[in-house]
Amino acid sequence: MTSYKEILRLHSLGINNTRIASASGCSRTTVINVLQRSKEQGLSWQSAADMADKELSRLLFPVESGKPAYKMPDYEYLHREMAKSGVTLTLLWLEYCDQCRESGQIHYKSTQFNKYYGDYVKSTRATMHIHRKPGEIMEVDWAGQNAGIIDTDTGEIIPAYVFVAALPYSGYAYVEAFLSQNQECWITAHVNAYRFFGGVTRILVPDNLKTGVEKVTKGETVINKTYQEMAEHYGTAVIPCRVRAPKDKATVEGSVGIISTWILAALRNQQFLSLREMNSAIREKLTAFLEKPFQKKDGSRATLFAEEKPFLLPLPVNQFELAAWKIATVQYNYHISVESQNYSVPFEYIKQKVDVRVTKNVIEVFFEGNRICSHPRLYGRNNQYSTIEAHMPPDHQKYVTWNGDRFKNWAAKIGENTVFVVRLFLESHKVEQQGYKACMALLKLADRYSVERLETACAKALSYTGRPSFKSIQAILKSGQDKIQEEPPAYSSSSKYGLTRGADYYSRRDGKC
Repeated sequence: MTSYKEILRLHSLGINNTRIASASGCSRTTVINVLQRSKEQGLSWQSAADMADKELSRLLFPVESGKPAYKMPDYEYLHREMAKSGVTLTLLWLEYCDQCRESGQIHYKSTQFNKYYGDYVKSTRATMHIHRKPGEIMEVDWAGQNAGIIDTDTGEIIPAYVFVAALPYSGYAYVEAFLSQNQECWITAHVNAYRFFGGVTRILVPDNLKTGVEKVTKGETVINKTYQEMAEHYGTAVIPCRVRAPKDKATVEGSVGIISTWILAALRNQQFLSLREMNSAIREKLTAFLEKPFQKKDGSRATLFAEEKPFLLPLPVNQFELAAWKIATVQYNYHISVESQNYSVPFEYIKQKVDVRVTKNVIEVFFEGNRICSHPRLYGRNNQYSTIEAHMPPDHQKYVTWNGDRFKNWAAKIGENTVFVVRLFLESHKVEQQGYKACMALLKLADRYSVERLETACAKALSYTGRPSFKSIQAILKSGQDKIQEEPPAYSSSSKYGLTRGADYYSRRDGKC
């Protein structure tokens, strides 16, 4: 307790407030308040020397000297509120403080408020666990005990792995058998569990298996990409249990043990020839298990779940579609290849590595976490192309608006030989569009060499071969061969018989060459 008399005594000696606070074991603010109140009350060290500390305290601080009447919260009401999702003791304390201010009463500090609540829970032996709120958590795991189906061809027993999902508040559970524990089965099991429950919990608690969690360290937990994507689709948060801490998901661990006895052990003498047959039998046993009355309290898991279901988040409109992730490099033709099919990407990403999300119906492309494009997935023959015009460089986009007739009409303005060459370019490919590039390059030569020279070059190229190429016509123009006028041969006999030397050559007698 602060000694007000000591503060007044030291002040009378002329000691400053900081040293008084240090000597009295209180704060400097307290010293200032005491001295100010004593001045208002007209008290000095001489008048207060004979007073008791309690009497002096009542004179200086009459309001604070009496014991305040705190309002006791309604902890029965608070306990019911704590069962609701998202409600915390801090929120309830703030609401309690607001009520006290409105009524002019004094409220407890948060520490005392929390202590009294803990005392209430212990004294009434409340059975509801604070951390098990309805609709808050779904715990999932693979059962340790496997089932088996008989291969109809070989008679061998194929192992079947049992997935269990449980809601801690009601104990309501979902069970399904799969032929594998891979990611596809793991995701499918969650989707089916949410559909079975008719809603989604806010938190998902799995074990640290590779299909759900990629890495767990002291300071970091990395969730599998597909698993995280599924959680985002359903609006839930994945919070894996701690390594080697089964109590973090005690409900599912307990359910696994009960289900192993109640369902799997009961089916041990039955033989199943298909997974569907096994899951049908599991569903019958599961229904009986969920409707079985509790031994030490009223109701069953099914009746408790009826109370919990309104607290579940609603299912999304569309069911989650399992996706596979791949890495691809954007080629120079601004396309990526995914399972022997080609999909365009904005040309700015040429030679960049991109993440590709592959689903049954859609191909999505991501760069540094941002989606840059998507395509309907192609099926059928290999090496098909899905190209979006906006992905093309500006020069390539020009070709999209062109067609064969437009190239022919343009060539007709130059000459009939040019038209003939353009038709050859268009007809030389299985798909007409494959010849557009050559046609465009050919017709553009007229801008550089003139219309007349291009027509002449096409005529000369056709005189050499019936199927000239763009490079041959370009070479004629570069070398200027289209400007050379052809002269008739000097000797018709040479043309007819193929002779290169005339009669005059052989008639010379001087022996000179």
